[in-house]
Amino acid sequence: MANQSRFVLPIGPIHIALEEPIQLKLETEGNIVKSVSLQIGYVHRAIEFLLANKDFYQGIIIVERVCGICSHSHPTCFVQALEQIAGIEVPLRARYLRTLVGELERIHSHLLNTAIACEIMGFKTLFVRCMNARETVKDLMEGITGHRGNYAFNTIGGVRKDLTEDEIEAVKKLIENLEPEVFNLIEAVLTNPTIVGRTKGIGVLTYQDAVEFSVVGPVARASGVPLDLRKDAPMPGAAYEFLEFQKVLEKDGDVLSRVKVRLLEMVESFKMINQILKDLPKGPILTKKFTSIPKGIGISRWEAPRGGLIYYCVTDGSDIPYRVKIRAPSFVNIYALNKILLNQDVADVTLISGSIDPCFSCMQR
Repeated sequence: MANQSRFVLPIGPIHIALEEPIQLKLETEGNIVKSVSLQIGYVHRAIEFLLANKDFYQGIIIVERVCGICSHSHPTCFVQALEQIAGIEVPLRARYLRTLVGELERIHSHLLNTAIACEIMGFKTLFVRCMNARETVKDLMEGITGHRGNYAFNTIGGVRKDLTEDEIEAVKKLIENLEPEVFNLIEAVLTNPTIVGRTKGIGVLTYQDAVEFSVVGPVARASGVPLDLRKDAPMPGAAYEFLEFQKVLEKDGDVLSRVKVRLLEMVESFKMINQILKDLPKGPILTKKFTSIPKGIGISRWEAPRGGLIYYCVTDGSDIPYRVKIRAPSFVNIYALNKILLNQDVADVTLISGSIDPCFSCMQR
């Protein structure tokens, strides 16, 4: 006989609280979630199939559109795999510029997630302040790459656009103005007793659970798992090995810890950006020492804002990849909802789900 005290609450795939389609089926007992069922796949776009039917340069354009937030991380990871296969050495200046845009992308992504969390909790003023700061970052990225999104910045062997001395000075000035505002936001969020009370102790993912679910990025680091590809496995296509920064770790694994990790990671990103602008080497931004991509296999990793991104590329000597496999961080992290939503209040489901920063277009590709 069915348990008469339990009720199945369906959320999605079309729901006012969802920006992208996913279906959550929550079995509840009163207001408490007792089981979780996930259904994804509503926005599958056959990205990997498209990549196997386009040449390498067309592929860069396609992977930029895997995720609107991470449209620098995906092409960087893709071209790094091709550079590995071809044995291409990326010029040092291009590596620094890739890293600069990568850290700006991290800041704007973390600001967006923080803004969404503030909006869910009813802090409209903090939401607007976060979004205003994010707009400044987007303006910066437009000045560097020429685009606000889908930046078209990366190419095989380097980057497409250099920075003049005047542009570097303009970026420095904007960073000087932006950094204090972001630091003020961090203080405002972390010292607000209502935000702390609303996020502390809910949606807990323990260290052991984080390891078992193989979560990555800020979700892992908020549970004390010291996993950060920028430190652990820096790729030769970027400049992280030349920069000084720290992994940001928390141990409680709750929503507050995930908020803290993202906020404090922005501090480390500013440190790296200032180092890059100070030590940006002279030289070319694109190598011309290759004519084709040979037959081979390349595996590339990149610490995207949401966590470790992996591209597995197989080439057959033609100008079209034989196979490209994409492992997006959101695809790994989403299944942790099966754990962190259990025994939580239904009213906290949106806040807890948002704390893992899911991107459904990324995970479904």
